[in-house]
Amino acid sequence: MFGPRPRLARLAACGAGMADAEGVRRVALSLGGVEEIESDGFDFRVGGRGFVWSYPERVPGRRRVIRTDVAVLYVGDEAEKQALLLGEPELFFTTPSYDGFPLVMVRLAAVGAERLEELVTDAWRMRCEQAGVPGAAS
Repeated sequence: MFGPRPRLARLAACGAGMADAEGVRRVALSLGGVEEIESDGFDFRVGGRGFVWSYPERVPGRRRVIRTDVAVLYVGDEAEKQALLLGEPELFFTTPSYDGFPLVMVRLAAVGAERLEELVTDAWRMRCEQAGVPGAAS
C-alpha cells in the first residue's frame, strides 16, 4: 500500500518558482481525501489529521496573526524534525510552542515549487498511513 517514506531532509531544493500559499493549496487539493478547513490562511487535513496549515504566529501581548508566508508541516517524528532544522535552517524553523510535536515551519519564499510539492505530499502520505486512509501509495 505505502512504499518507504523518502527522508524529507534529503530532498533537493529545486523548482522553477518559489512557493506561496496558492502553491500549498494547489498541491494539497491535488491529493486524495483532502479536506480544506475554513481558515484565515490555509489548513488541510486527511483522515481528520492536519498535514499542512498556515503558521499562527503568537506574539506575547498581541493577537495571533495567521501568516500565509509560512507553512506548518507535519514531518512524522522528532528525528526527521531535527534533521530538517539542523540541515536547512534557512528553510525550516520551530518555536517553543511546537516542542515535542513532529512539526516544522517552512519559509515558503525560500522553497522551490517542486520541493514544496514533495514536502506536502510526504506529509500527506504519513498522515494517511496514521489514519488508515487507503490509496496513498506513491
